[in-house]
Amino acid sequence: MSRSVGIVVPAFRPDVDRLAGYVHDLRAELAPETIRIEVDDPSDATAAALADLPVTVNTTPYRRGKGAAITAGFEALDTEVLAFADADGSTPASELARVVDAVGESDLAVGSRRHPDATITSHQTFARRFLGDGFAWLARRLLDADLYDYQCGAKALTREAWDAVRIHLYEPGFAWDVELVAMAGALELDVCEVPITWEDMPKSTVSPVRTSVRLARALFVARHRAKQIRNSRVHNAIAATREDPTALVEK
Repeated sequence: MSRSVGIVVPAFRPDVDRLAGYVHDLRAELAPETIRIEVDDPSDATAAALADLPVTVNTTPYRRGKGAAITAGFEALDTEVLAFADADGSTPASELARVVDAVGESDLAVGSRRHPDATITSHQTFARRFLGDGFAWLARRLLDADLYDYQCGAKALTREAWDAVRIHLYEPGFAWDVELVAMAGALELDVCEVPITWEDMPKSTVSPVRTSVRLARALFVARHRAKQIRNSRVHNAIAATREDPTALVEK
């Protein structure tokens, strides 16, 4: 039975021509009910160009961060499957379709660049690969979900899984990916990893060193919250001494 699919594309200073081509490919490959672009702090020219695309565009006049943008987009969707992909098109539409197809047999499907069966057509710099591999190694040892890749910008989940995990998400930036996986694992949702073909897009707005430091910190925070979900006495005691944060869906 076919399921309705909604796709969110978070964007900050996107290459509009590349994004337009990617939207065309997504429509052709997945025939989604909705494609929603969540764009932060766009120039007037970018906003005008995006308005011409056959998608829903939501603009925010400041930078919310990737996680906050995806969360807002998912909250606006009413489809049975929710997916997101990075605006640079590094995950081809055909590969995102494979990730979406894995939903149903699993609650959350995670695209993977680091899986042994993945195909990388254009590699990251050595520094990015080294930092990414190190992060994945650490995450496997701290989280319930045992994956090769936690940060790939291609994931999909069921509406029911989103309803379960949404109140446990706090990270507004790039750490949102790992938090999503961590919370899904702690809630004992079925998480599967889908090896994909992936191409690095070198014009990233992300600093690898600065982002890696933030990700490492966020990983330990996500582990702490996951332990709370699992009712760890130690982590519940630690949480009791701190002010409760505000979930993204409540902001």
